[in-house]
Amino acid sequence: MAVKVLVVDDSGFFRRRVSEILSADSNIQVVGTATNGKEAIDQALALKPDVITMDYEMPMMDGITAVRHIMQRCPTPVLMFSSLTHEGARVTLDALDAGAVDFLPKNFEDISRNPEKVKQLLCEKILSISRSNRRVSAYSAPAPVAAPAPTPAPSSVSSYGSSAPARSAPAPVPIPARTHAATPSSPAPKRKAYKLVAIGTSTGGPVALQRVLTQLPANFPAPIVLIQHMPAAFTKAFAERLDKLCRISVKEAEDGDILRPGLALLAPGGKQMMIDGRGAVKILPGDERLNYKPCVDITFGSAAKSYGDKVLAVVLTGMGADGREGARLLKQGGSAIWAQDEASCVIYGMPMAIVKAELADAVYSLDDIGRHLVEACL
Repeated sequence: MAVKVLVVDDSGFFRRRVSEILSADSNIQVVGTATNGKEAIDQALALKPDVITMDYEMPMMDGITAVRHIMQRCPTPVLMFSSLTHEGARVTLDALDAGAVDFLPKNFEDISRNPEKVKQLLCEKILSISRSNRRVSAYSAPAPVAAPAPTPAPSSVSSYGSSAPARSAPAPVPIPARTHAATPSSPAPKRKAYKLVAIGTSTGGPVALQRVLTQLPANFPAPIVLIQHMPAAFTKAFAERLDKLCRISVKEAEDGDILRPGLALLAPGGKQMMIDGRGAVKILPGDERLNYKPCVDITFGSAAKSYGDKVLAVVLTGMGADGREGARLLKQGGSAIWAQDEASCVIYGMPMAIVKAELADAVYSLDDIGRHLVEACL
């Protein structure tokens, strides 16, 4: 049965082009279009599409507000279109927080110059997110809570040499509430003196990383590296967002950065991040032969070479199998591998690849991973 898609955009040209691209795939059926967020809600309720493509800036009601209403009234996987700017990144991250599953850059030039590439990427995204867990969940944000008192934390020196202030405990980031039984979790981890925590993720990762990292205390004892599949224009904005939400420090990694406790370094989009045995980060140009820039396998592999059995690697929600071969190298060196469970994943692809390859030492629900990281490292 074809995947039913609702296309939402205030640009008539963009609606037509997206509809034409999708309709050319026999596995996809465009069942309707909408020109603003209010129409999108009405059409979603009436047509019950399997996937919605959504623009952000529209008259009457913007895309983020529409996503929030759709997730409350008829949870449906939403693919956002965004601009490749810092502001576009911020808006896209807001849309993912509101419940959107994934995003694609809205680049009119690519639609004109590389129609086959655009068609392949767009159709693959639509087919993949149609199978996401978003539909089986009732999405709702948590009730407002009073701001918590600041948590005392020892000051630490950032990579710029400044003193980091104590951070307040962050408010929780909303995730879908599952309506089916969760996969049984593995036992709580045993404590070990890890020299590095490495986390890799893709689709659904921005919200998942927020859920995990906001549970960590400011005095978390292990350095952290984050590999999130994301365009170059987005990673700086995402790192800034995480830094504001978390008690640990978060920054976009730069060549020469030094790993230190309580700091998470996010791999820059469009490039590759490696770690050497001295705890220094190397940022390399993105290799066109690699599908992912940044690539989880690359960072995991360098960590395996540099730190042997002293790495705790975590693979979160995402399409594909990036991270599996890097995890295999880590496992051979004696390091620990955790995978997110199927029930709490937006897309159970990357964690499934870890589990099927029998590389996972533990499988945990998303909401348990942060707590278990603290138990394993503190």
